[in-house]
Amino acid sequence: MSDILNLERLSTEAASNHENLEKKTVLEILNGINQEDKSVPFAIEKALPQIEGLISAAAERMKNGGRLFYIGAGTSGRLGILDASECPPTYGVSDELIVGIIAGGDLAIRKAVENAEDDYLQAWKDLQRFNLTPLDTIVGIAASGRTPYVVGGLEVANQNGLLTGCVVCNTGSPVAAKAQLPIEVVVGPEYVTGSTRMKSGSAQKMVLNMISTTLMIKLGKVRGNRMVDMQLSNEKLVERGIKMVMNEANVVYDVAKKLLIENGSVRKAVDFYKNNQK
Repeated sequence: MSDILNLERLSTEAASNHENLEKKTVLEILNGINQEDKSVPFAIEKALPQIEGLISAAAERMKNGGRLFYIGAGTSGRLGILDASECPPTYGVSDELIVGIIAGGDLAIRKAVENAEDDYLQAWKDLQRFNLTPLDTIVGIAASGRTPYVVGGLEVANQNGLLTGCVVCNTGSPVAAKAQLPIEVVVGPEYVTGSTRMKSGSAQKMVLNMISTTLMIKLGKVRGNRMVDMQLSNEKLVERGIKMVMNEANVVYDVAKKLLIENGSVRKAVDFYKNNQK
């Protein structure tokens, strides 16, 4: 495990490009953070071929009944849970299609769980309750690329014939070495040295957005550029749905509202209307 614990070579642990932060004004601090944040999209751009490869492979499996699982610890684990939890209301899919798992369990979503990320075998144990199949994809998320929880989870997933990928912010990491399809987004030193919830976290969230959004599009959950299967769980979403039906079916507000309420989704409302116009 010594290779996993070696932090000296990690760019995410390198000294900040900014000195004497405590002596800076608020605006100087904000400008510095913003300056560093601007580099994130460019780092992601360099990794687009890696991102494409993982999404393409996962999409083929998901079209045949596979699922996507994110595993991570701390900020990385929370970002996986955030991305996964937003897919059901946004795209009307089951909450078991994309699942986020964090080291330490649900308690760790809000509070740090001591030593949870250091358990090499726990991620696979956490995954066991989902009755995994070879069609499933496991994506490890770790800014450092060295988290034992993630390394171990990917290793056992490989042994069991699952597709594995990762999102890390260093090159040549133990996590990437275990992933069949690694994504390495190298954002460099953080504004506050080692605070990977900053640029690294932003990069991870943007990549996870790309992964889940593209998968949902490829699984047919978007028509044109609209979320036609979104859950109508609040007034804002109902109003958005009504406007989508008005646009797609070319009907007035009251007709669109009636169609949406009676059919339960934008897709069903538009299809019902068009089928009955023939």
